[in-house]
Amino acid sequence: MNWLSNITPPGIKKMLRQLDDGNDNKLWTKCASCGEMVFHKDLEAAQHVCPACNHHMAINATQRLCGLFDDGNWDKIELPDVVADPLKFRDEKKYTDRLKEYRRKTGEKDALTIGAGKIDGVDTVIAVQNFAFMGGSMGMGLGDGILKAAQEAVFRKAPLVIFTASGGARMQEGILSLMQMPRTTIAVQMVKEAGLPYIVVLTHPTTGGVTASYAMLGDVHLAEPGALIGFAGPRVIEQTIREKLPEGFQRAEYLNEKGMVDMVVPRAEMKKTLSGLLRVFMRHGVKAAEMPDNVTPLPVMTAPDGEAAETGAEVSDKDALDKAAE
Repeated sequence: MNWLSNITPPGIKKMLRQLDDGNDNKLWTKCASCGEMVFHKDLEAAQHVCPACNHHMAINATQRLCGLFDDGNWDKIELPDVVADPLKFRDEKKYTDRLKEYRRKTGEKDALTIGAGKIDGVDTVIAVQNFAFMGGSMGMGLGDGILKAAQEAVFRKAPLVIFTASGGARMQEGILSLMQMPRTTIAVQMVKEAGLPYIVVLTHPTTGGVTASYAMLGDVHLAEPGALIGFAGPRVIEQTIREKLPEGFQRAEYLNEKGMVDMVVPRAEMKKTLSGLLRVFMRHGVKAAEMPDNVTPLPVMTAPDGEAAETGAEVSDKDALDKAAE
């Protein structure tokens, strides 16, 4: 045993112990990409983006929602209650014990947080996956959360925006976790049938069953710089095909070049970009100067009955298309 531990327990240990929940008591943070030491207050002001290399560090759902909604004001929408351990699963520890551990660490019920508020005056529902909660894995709790977010968007007649971050389906729930793929697809369809926009923001990493379902069904797909996006990881693909993959394969910039991602948006510009897109979709009269770069105004969205969706405007699809083409 260390002599320092013998003479000063437990004071020194408490001073040196790193907290489970991250950087709350740290003055400096080391960038995982470039190794630069960044003063924590400066990092918070930069929305946890490294000023030296532009590496986008992970942030929790509350930080993301407060940075997007006007004045940081939003209403939290509670997740539905689900069966905690339907398969009585156990590996190194009980699944119920894992859930308790991650709920204590994150303060959240599951790997999804839903908020409702305004983005530059546009009512919006945002669902954010938390990678810190069991790798953002998709289980029944998250599936029900996506359904809840979709229902809330339809009820409020508001757009739905989802920030994805996940390693895929939650193995502790077996086939029940895979069933969330069609369930979340139905949730997205509910939003689209209501004539409301659905925007996906892909953050690092987005893989597995999440990529194979609601993460690829958006009207527009945005991504943060450097985000890993795909179904299987690059190492698995290389081992399967026995070939070296191109540099940057499955990263946001590469997928943007190939057309899988519409825009790569830095975190500092995310609110402005979402605001411009939502105003176009909801027809809030955006000026050209407010439009994000490389975004073309879209024709009027119509509800299933052919009427303009919640705008009160009497514009036919043909008129809208002609106007958009001018």
